[in-house]
Amino acid sequence: MFFQQTFIALGRALPAVLAPAMIADMHLDSAWIGVYFSIAAVASLATQLGCGSFIIRYGALRMSQVALVMLALGMALSTLGTPLMLVLSALIGGGGAAVSTPSSSHLLGRVSPPRYMPLVFSLKQTAVPAGLLLAGLLGPQLTEAFNWHYTMLFAALACIVFTLMLQPLRKLFDDDRIATRSFHVSDFANTLKSVVGTKALRNLSFTSFAFNAAQTIFTVYFVVYLTTLGYTLVAAGFVFSIAVAIAVPGRIVWGLLGSGYIQPRLVMAALAFGMAASMGLLSLCGPGWPTVVIGTIAAIISATALSWHGVFLSEAANAAPEGMRGAVTGGVLAFGQMGALVAPIIFSILLGLSNSYSLGFIVCSIPALLVGIALVRQRTA
Repeated sequence: MFFQQTFIALGRALPAVLAPAMIADMHLDSAWIGVYFSIAAVASLATQLGCGSFIIRYGALRMSQVALVMLALGMALSTLGTPLMLVLSALIGGGGAAVSTPSSSHLLGRVSPPRYMPLVFSLKQTAVPAGLLLAGLLGPQLTEAFNWHYTMLFAALACIVFTLMLQPLRKLFDDDRIATRSFHVSDFANTLKSVVGTKALRNLSFTSFAFNAAQTIFTVYFVVYLTTLGYTLVAAGFVFSIAVAIAVPGRIVWGLLGSGYIQPRLVMAALAFGMAASMGLLSLCGPGWPTVVIGTIAAIISATALSWHGVFLSEAANAAPEGMRGAVTGGVLAFGQMGALVAPIIFSILLGLSNSYSLGFIVCSIPALLVGIALVRQRTA
């Protein structure tokens, strides 16, 4: 599951890392980056709401393979370099990749000791910064050596190869699948009801919305933002990679703290305040700021906005009914996709109106601040 999510994170991050080259090649405005990721978020939202029945019927490992294949197809389509193909890339790649987290949560949720679930899920989720690190390091280098089209195709091929490598494990890890389970349109509504109707899951849904909004804005716009401050694509990608590397130990530390040392809800509250404050600091950066200062701010964002997943997903899995972890996790994450959908649109509008990235960073960090306050009040109530 770690390697599966590493490839997923790599493929999903590449359009953001390579955005300057793609924008220049297709003569697009940088505000359209947000539109691309908003389309991907819409597809992800629908997929995560409806994937529960497919996970139960075909198995978590099979659906992990499906996620990898669809992501590969999406990346391949983007290389055709037309607006229509980019839309299809976002829909197919974004929608397909979204199955990966509910699938891995379903698989790990049934084999992990409850007490150590925050740590287990955090270890698995370190794959996301690992994928972002690879995207930031290798993406610009391959693009300079060849072009962004070949970089996307290399990543797509890697996803296909790993899909085949997973096949021998299917019999072992999909032994709980129910072949008679069928998909119904009502599954979307049922998943929403199961999430909204439970207080703990409802609170986690709002948290997912805010945290995904902050994470998406940083991932999508940070490299482009640095290029406006005078950085080259390779230099910006390097700073991005070094920053996201912090999320690897960060996720493990938060997961360890949430596994019996600190109440997981308080861990999430601290992360909420941290990401809101660091995003505010990022908005103040200017062309004359030292790289070490900008890198430190980015590292704090990485340690918070890119490091909450393990604690969060373990809480969602714990709150889910037995046998429904994949569906419930998908439902909770669907609210996160709403954050990933709304935030880039708001950022793009603000960027278009003000021609400034600063306002967008500030506005999109406000939900995290509100969630942090709510989590503290809920704990002390």
